[in-house]
Amino acid sequence: MINKKNISNIFTIFLLSHLIIWTLVPTLSNENLPLDTIEALAWGSNLDWGFNKHPPLSAFAVEIIYQIFGSQDWAYYFLSQVFVIISFIVVYKLSEEIFENKNLALLSVFLLEGIYFYNFTTPEFNVNVAQLPFWALTVYYTWRCVKHDKAADYVFLGLFAGLGILSKYLFIYLIIGIIIVFFYFFKKKNKFSHYFIGGSIALLIILPHLIWLTENNYITITYGLLRTGGVGSFVDHLIYPLIFLFKQIGILIPFFLMSFFLIKKIKPKISLKDRKLMFLLFTTVAPIFFMLLTSMVMGAKIRTMWMTPFYLFSGVFILYICKNYIDLNKLKKFYLVFLFFFILSPVIYFGISVTNDQKRTDYPGAEIARLVQNKWDKNFINDIKVVVGDEWSAGNLSYHLYSRPKWMLSLKNSISKIGSDEGVIYTGNPQILKKVCPGEFGVIRPVGYCMIGQK
Repeated sequence: MINKKNISNIFTIFLLSHLIIWTLVPTLSNENLPLDTIEALAWGSNLDWGFNKHPPLSAFAVEIIYQIFGSQDWAYYFLSQVFVIISFIVVYKLSEEIFENKNLALLSVFLLEGIYFYNFTTPEFNVNVAQLPFWALTVYYTWRCVKHDKAADYVFLGLFAGLGILSKYLFIYLIIGIIIVFFYFFKKKNKFSHYFIGGSIALLIILPHLIWLTENNYITITYGLLRTGGVGSFVDHLIYPLIFLFKQIGILIPFFLMSFFLIKKIKPKISLKDRKLMFLLFTTVAPIFFMLLTSMVMGAKIRTMWMTPFYLFSGVFILYICKNYIDLNKLKKFYLVFLFFFILSPVIYFGISVTNDQKRTDYPGAEIARLVQNKWDKNFINDIKVVVGDEWSAGNLSYHLYSRPKWMLSLKNSISKIGSDEGVIYTGNPQILKKVCPGEFGVIRPVGYCMIGQK
């Protein structure tokens, strides 16, 4: 058992260590930013209230960082870890209120190092990582609303729920769990009018995106449905849920192994009258169950990374249901196992990154941008203001070129927005581009580049 006075220091050291390690390791081992981060940066160069794949918050976040730090890769790894450790802090705060015990609050966070969503995959800032702090804060303020029923807590609940939805639509699964929480506690003292405070604020925050969505033929929803669709067979409704379950079990094996060194025996104490337990069930287990149900009903493929925020409070949940069987004599062994996973994860990441040179993060984005810029400067006098093409090839140019050109997927319905003095680069299939390019054409395999500017 750690002395209470030292817990805050240990937690702070853990947060700083996690932040530094997971910022440095990818910075030192990766040649280029990961795909999803480049994609978010591409969107950020031409900000809107939505994009072809996702809502806008991840793009807003990386664009803020770009405006401060520019094209320095470490800053985006740092951003990702800031989102992670904020969620850790919130998990700790809620655990403290649930257990009224700082040791158990610390253990609730330490258990998360056994889930690779919170270490190995975090260098890639994307919509899944972007959800983490808002998911954690939404759960935390839901608890405060249930516990205190103060209007101010509903304001924060609406704020963070709205921002969560702007991160990714799957945040809705948590919202469903929260609605169940309020129905369950509705007969208690909570004021009915308070529920509308959070809902109204959340709706106000997402309203610009909803307007954008209607104006763009619900393109992000269509994309999401295409990503989940099976082959249309009845077998999909059986196979995909089973695949989903086995994947979740596999992901949680290190987590359960760590739990083994804390809990004498798995004999959960379940009482439907236990308010804290019901809260944790509705906010932790229910969203996962609804994902499984979605797979069963729709025959949908649930991609592993989509579950990133769903397990944030899994440590709190398992410790709570087994709180009477926690063996404090095993703490030394637990901390050794914790340190093992804490060190193992970045070591594996670094090893894979430096030994495998076929990954997206080995893409020579900066060098390609330099070559493109050199060719541009030899042929044109104006700056590159627009790059057109997929988020990877064109997005890398947008990120690495010093003029920070706007990214566009295509110029359809946008050609009138480009000024006559704005240079444009098209990226794409070299065989097609060569035939239609009215300017300077070049190839940096396997991508073709068509440059149109003022001479």
